Amino acid sequence: MWGVPLHYWWWVLALILIAGEVLAPGFFLLWIGIAAAVMGIVTWVLPGLGVIAQAVLFVILAFASCAFYWRFIRTHLARNDDPVAATLSRRGEQMIGQRYVLAEAIVNGRGKARVGDGQWLVAGPDLPAGAEVEVVGVDGALLKVRAAAP
Repeated sequence: MWGVPLHYWWWVLALILIAGEVLAPGFFLLWIGIAAAVMGIVTWVLPGLGVIAQAVLFVILAFASCAFYWRFIRTHLARNDDPVAATLSRRGEQMIGQRYVLAEAIVNGRGKARVGDGQWLVAGPDLPAGAEVEVVGVDGALLKVRAAAP
């Protein structure tokens, strides 16, 4: 087609699909893109492969690569029992048990604690600014605290 070897078109399709995966992540386009890349290799090795045979083989490879993801990769990711990895995107839960200093006094049950270079909203017993608190729970972006034991 247009003087360009057929395997290049498969590799271009693979790049487009994988780029689509980068723009809209979900692991679906990645595996179809991998199937297209394999088709590029197949048509490079077997340049006389007919269009119908290529289409059928591509469908088979796409289903096989998606099934591989579904059966092995996805189930492996779902079985990850690592508690740190399970809370990576939930920073507040990682703070449970940590101690921080109040940047603003807790008045009527609400205040702010200094966490790193920022501040987090806290809920707990009324305490003055500068008091040390311990995180005992999390409710969304609100840290539940108590006065830290000396």
